[in-house]
Amino acid sequence: MSTNSKATVDLAELERSCPGLRYTDISQEDAAKVTKAEEDLLELEGRVCSHGDTVHYAERPTFFETCEGSFLYDGKQQPYLDLQMWYSAVNLGYANKRVNQALKDQIDKLPQLACQYLHKEKVQLADRLVKSVKRTLGEDGRVHFNVGGAQAVEDALKLVRKHTGKSRMLAFEGGYHGRTLAASSITSSYRYRENYGEFGDRAEFVPFPYCFRCPFGKKVESCGMYCLDQIERKFEHEYTSWWNPKSKKSEFGAFFIEVVQGTGGYIIPPKGYFARLAKILREHGILIVDDEIQMGFFRTGKLWAMEHTNTAADILVFGKALTNGLNPLSAIWAKEELISPDKFGPGSTHSTFSSNSLGTATALEVMKIFDEGDYEKTVTEKGAYFLNILKDLQSKHPEIGDVDGLGLALRMEMCEKDSYTPSRRLADTMFQRGLEGNLSYGGKKTGLILDIGGYYKNVVTLAPSLEITHKEMDMAHDLLDQLITSCKKEL
Repeated sequence: MSTNSKATVDLAELERSCPGLRYTDISQEDAAKVTKAEEDLLELEGRVCSHGDTVHYAERPTFFETCEGSFLYDGKQQPYLDLQMWYSAVNLGYANKRVNQALKDQIDKLPQLACQYLHKEKVQLADRLVKSVKRTLGEDGRVHFNVGGAQAVEDALKLVRKHTGKSRMLAFEGGYHGRTLAASSITSSYRYRENYGEFGDRAEFVPFPYCFRCPFGKKVESCGMYCLDQIERKFEHEYTSWWNPKSKKSEFGAFFIEVVQGTGGYIIPPKGYFARLAKILREHGILIVDDEIQMGFFRTGKLWAMEHTNTAADILVFGKALTNGLNPLSAIWAKEELISPDKFGPGSTHSTFSSNSLGTATALEVMKIFDEGDYEKTVTEKGAYFLNILKDLQSKHPEIGDVDGLGLALRMEMCEKDSYTPSRRLADTMFQRGLEGNLSYGGKKTGLILDIGGYYKNVVTLAPSLEITHKEMDMAHDLLDQLITSCKKEL
């Protein structure tokens, strides 16, 4: 592990060991032209683009022009090491040649097709996905496609309602499932609902096992999973509100979970938590819907994060990395008894672009790549290496209150000097300064792409490419060390 960002770096060797990295010098005159062009575009953007998306989380949005591997490049061809990869949508790295080629081939062959007709890639992709669930979770089922993650969540909600006849759901505090109306109703953040009227079907939110900041003030070593005791208590008798022991029915149709919370801050539950929770839910007839939108496709070292729990869901929801971010495509997998044609017939739900031919072709290639590689081994090994990097940084900076990781889903919780009080200021400053591209590596200006999550918006959530090299992780160590040091001084 590199520990000195000022050490002499052989740039040629660095570029060889970091696929996608290149340092390109441009003249001051050309740089000035790029700056002027971007200022003009920012002025135009300020007049014609909505600020309702997430671009303006940044103090000054950054323009990017090219990408490759683990790197984005701005108009001056300056590299930015990306440690969040489009919120875990680009697991196989930017501009992956095989996935790109699959898209190009499909563009020349079958670029458009109404989803009421069939094409072979849809069927072949569904087959691979169904087999992957059977192989890893031991369940038979079917796949239903849509466009984005929130839309797939909507489909899952429809399926649960149709099967159970119930509109009330359980979900976790800190959970994030999307920003469409129905997905917002099972996402715990009120700010996503506040401006859009009453949500009569809002989920019942229960605490997630966030051991670093236990909502019950317990210690993981001695709590005996007290948080699960509180869920179990809700089914003890009719006056604890979730269960009628006479009719043997609960008022909830399903529990929507993330095995590792994504936007909530990449929180990893203690071992055994979900196995016990699943037992409670099964005993009371409540379905389990597992949201794999961020954590699926080997992000955690398993194809499905659910594999870590020794249990299986009734419905899986996934998207993002399914196409490596190339074309919008999402899906749900559901058990046969929920989604068989006699239960979920033609037109039960639909989107014009749901099983689009470009998305299914790229996703099919992604699944082939996963099947051919040993990602469980490589992601687990790289994740352990990266976690050691974070622990080294934590030993140097008391402002890093907590580090944790499962595969290449890693977290670094930024705090005040007491190592516990959340510091959103520090996390936000790191995010912004990384985007400014003024860090130095090997004597060259370099940027760093981070994402901030967590209940207090103080967690640096790290989701690097699954293809990240050890040299790139060493580079991440030095850039993070440099960034934290400079941001602490600024504050």
